[in-house]
Amino acid sequence: MPGMPGYDPGTGSGRAATRPMIMEYTMSLEAAPSSRPTLPKAPTGIAGFDDITGGGLPAGRPSLICGSAGSGKTLFATTFLVNGTTLFDEPGVFMSFEERSEDLAANVASLGYNLDKLVEDGRIAIDHVQVDRSDIEENGEYDLEGLFLRLGFAVDSVGAKRVVLDTIETLFSSFDNQAILRSELRRLFGWIKDRGLSCIITGERGEGQFTRQDLEEYVSDCVVLLDNRVHEQITTRRLRVVKYRGSAHGTNEYPFLIDAQGISVLPVTGAGLSHGVSSEVVSTGIPGLDAMLGQGGFFRGTSLLLTGTAGTGKTSFSSTMVNAACERGERCMMFVFEESAAQVVRNARSIGLDLQRHADAGLLRFEAARPSLYGLEMHLARMHRDVEAFGPQLVVIDPITAFRGPEAEVQSVLLRMVDLLKARGITGIFTSLMHGGTGATIDADADLGMSSLMDAWVRLTHEEANGEINRTLYIIKARGMSHSNQVREYQMSEAGIGLIEPYIGPEGVLTGSARLSQVAREQAAALRRQQEIERRRREIARRRAAVDRQIQELRAALEAEEQEVTLLHQQDQERESALARDRQAMARHRTAAE
Repeated sequence: MPGMPGYDPGTGSGRAATRPMIMEYTMSLEAAPSSRPTLPKAPTGIAGFDDITGGGLPAGRPSLICGSAGSGKTLFATTFLVNGTTLFDEPGVFMSFEERSEDLAANVASLGYNLDKLVEDGRIAIDHVQVDRSDIEENGEYDLEGLFLRLGFAVDSVGAKRVVLDTIETLFSSFDNQAILRSELRRLFGWIKDRGLSCIITGERGEGQFTRQDLEEYVSDCVVLLDNRVHEQITTRRLRVVKYRGSAHGTNEYPFLIDAQGISVLPVTGAGLSHGVSSEVVSTGIPGLDAMLGQGGFFRGTSLLLTGTAGTGKTSFSSTMVNAACERGERCMMFVFEESAAQVVRNARSIGLDLQRHADAGLLRFEAARPSLYGLEMHLARMHRDVEAFGPQLVVIDPITAFRGPEAEVQSVLLRMVDLLKARGITGIFTSLMHGGTGATIDADADLGMSSLMDAWVRLTHEEANGEINRTLYIIKARGMSHSNQVREYQMSEAGIGLIEPYIGPEGVLTGSARLSQVAREQAAALRRQQEIERRRREIARRRAAVDRQIQELRAALEAEEQEVTLLHQQDQERESALARDRQAMARHRTAAE
């Protein structure tokens, strides 16, 4: 592999002389995880974040969560505390310097967190500390002993393992002396480490790099920056792990989502090309389309692109494939960005599909949203979370051209979505609207650069001829299998989507009424030829009958002549016999006279 000893960049393989070095290097890598010490971590229970950080925040150490107003710092900290209590049996303390306990409980209730119940059960302690500048006198003898006593009492009251301090700027807002501020910060963080508490400290984004005091990030063991950006009137939340002492972590910016289901982060560093593949072939539910494929369908886990102009039936094709998958007992998801779920179900009935039945059975789930509702990264985070939660075998994104934004960003989001589905072996169907009239040519930019990423590509078109528009399709590519190169006409009716046998003749490939007219002309020509053959057969029969009659007449004349000859012969014989008798009689008469 590249980067290993003995790897030859020119040939892409290791030299024979260095094979022992490669084996030794591989063995050392395999042995490293067991011999190398790892940093203890406190899992947050936040989907995706623990993957980015390799297990969560550092256990027994302070972590700084910083960001501007509205970025979600308090919700992140509360989630860390509640999940620690409910999922990992680690009670916690929430010390607030701004919000009162009742306000905090009301604010996080939208995430499904019942703080009042956890406080009542003795699993969480909430302490609101009011900091008044008039109560603080900055001098050389001032310290945070009172805070330590108060915080220590709260920790001991519930046996806390986790602590949240929200927000630290309020606590140190009255300090003007940077030396005292730095000293007290170090004392606070040292006190947290001495007690072995996994602590989150929230901080407001200031004029400095991360926080207002520009000191907290230097003494914290882990710094997480939350960002809430607005681009073209669309808000996108992003998260970045700025530093993490003693642990590897993802360094990119990651979109994260806050909604009624809590906080979810989309890790994107794991996207790669190491996913497995399946040789299982699954039917599309369209017999004609299956017949055009060499193996009777697409491979499971295929990424299929359906492109076409408006009205060619892209959603109908994807609905048919979803129906076929549900009939096999597979779970399916449809992310629709132009129609509501009810509209998709209603329209599918026109081609004989009952998608509502599958939705009621829990096999089909719709996620409908306008593209302008979220930013691109937020859409990706939402789809990632929904796929993880539902676990489908087939996913439809209809259409990808609904996403608006810089082309590079749209391509990046769609690429990560394709990688997400491929990594899980999920069959993905992506529809794309192509602009233009009937018979629109393939536009390399119309598919947002997705065509090269797709394993299969089916193009739906409109063909205008003889005053009518007909629908046709053809398969541009299907990786790993042979496929037909024919252009096929298809029709959508209550019986479903049916492909019509193509007409290929001297006039080319004809569709619609042109095909019907040509078929009628060919049938009329065939009928005329058949009639001409029948006429000739009748003429031959008449001539045969006439010849037969002539033969019979000649034969009869010959037989009559033969009979006449026979009769003449008999008559000659009779005359000869009579003459003989007469001569004998005369002879006897002469003899008697003598």
